[in-house]
Amino acid sequence: MGKSDKLAIQLAFDILPIDETETRRRVEEYLETVRVYRQIGFVRRQAALTASPEPRYHGSTNAISRTTENIAIWNTDREAELNRQSKLLDLAMGRLKKAEREIIQLRYLEHEDEYDSILCGELGMSERKYRRVKSRAIYILACALGLEVLIDSITMIK
Repeated sequence: MGKSDKLAIQLAFDILPIDETETRRRVEEYLETVRVYRQIGFVRRQAALTASPEPRYHGSTNAISRTTENIAIWNTDREAELNRQSKLLDLAMGRLKKAEREIIQLRYLEHEDEYDSILCGELGMSERKYRRVKSRAIYILACALGLEVLIDSITMIK
């Protein structure tokens, strides 16, 4: 990472104070969700009981239970959301440099439990450089995917 890259990142994160641990957690959770979706697909919910064709009114509220309808809506919406997340990640990954993209791909999207110490050896990087490149990639993805968590100015003063 050159001086100009460091300066640009430093300026961006000084202007908007970002909670690094929460931002990293969100990005890693997002990457894990997309990895599972790409590897095994979408697992649909199913109704435990077959719904009766007659409406069943509960108490004096006259509310109707629509279990099957709610499950069908959830299945459709969730699959569309996972597909959208996968496509958005592809766009965001296109904005990364080659080394950053390789690290994210190998560490989070291809292998489940790949250790950083093994990956930095495979990629021919020192552990320090590997961690810097990985950190930069996570911040870029956080900004591109809208997952960054800002620190409240009130908690910064305390």
